[in-house]
Amino acid sequence: MKKNISYLLFLLFILQACSTTKKVQPIQTAISKKDTTHVVTISEETAIDSVAIIKDVVNKVIQHKINFSTFFAKIKVDYESPSDSKKFTAYTYMQKDSVIYLRLVGNFLGITKEGVVAKITKDSITVVNKIDKIVQRRALNYLQEITAIPFDYYTIQDILIGNPIYIDSNIVSYRVSDDKLSILMLGNLFKHLISLDKNDYKVLHSKLDDVDFFKNRTCNITYSNYVAIAENIFSTQRKISVSEKSKLDIWLDFKQYVFNEPLTYVFNIPKNYKRQ
Repeated sequence: MKKNISYLLFLLFILQACSTTKKVQPIQTAISKKDTTHVVTISEETAIDSVAIIKDVVNKVIQHKINFSTFFAKIKVDYESPSDSKKFTAYTYMQKDSVIYLRLVGNFLGITKEGVVAKITKDSITVVNKIDKIVQRRALNYLQEITAIPFDYYTIQDILIGNPIYIDSNIVSYRVSDDKLSILMLGNLFKHLISLDKNDYKVLHSKLDDVDFFKNRTCNITYSNYVAIAENIFSTQRKISVSEKSKLDIWLDFKQYVFNEPLTYVFNIPKNYKRQ
């Protein structure tokens, strides 16, 4: 069952990623001794300043979240693990706060063809495996069960569009350099070290570590090659590295991307496919 849905899950990278991570390091130990940047740890003495920093930074990050009505993208996806590697082209169609359609096209048995299509709504997910002729319908919380992450439709939407997730106002420490601001936040699920461009506050890197020490999970996401489009700043290249007992790397290269234009998508399920 999980094998049949895996092509969808690797595209929803952070959902899989955050279920496979390693031990967190404090921001101070994560900085090289040669790093001349300035580290500030939030304490009672700096409480007033820290509150101002929290409000200012969080507000700027939120303000830079991508806003849209519709979104289409053609994405080159490279996926590599110790035991497997795959290359796909993923076509993504999104109607904001309503529905997400995914088409994965790749090389199957030496033939390039559509392998998996999926439909995600606020309460369900349907995956059509065209290679094995299998249809799977699940409540959206099924993905929560297999990834051990309590997320909803809006989290998936933010993941695919490139908005940061798990932003928390509980700032533990921050680091300032000439061109970058790094902030360590503590949430209910993750310790999140987020690095921002100091000039425009776009996200450069996000490191999520489980609060639960025994889960030993880490996810690193790098955002690059930003472009200005439809009044948004959009990252067209992303790398995701996740690890627990083994490492998984995913590269996303957005070849086409269109905001706020009419979408046409037909989602059909052949009658002869096996239901699971």
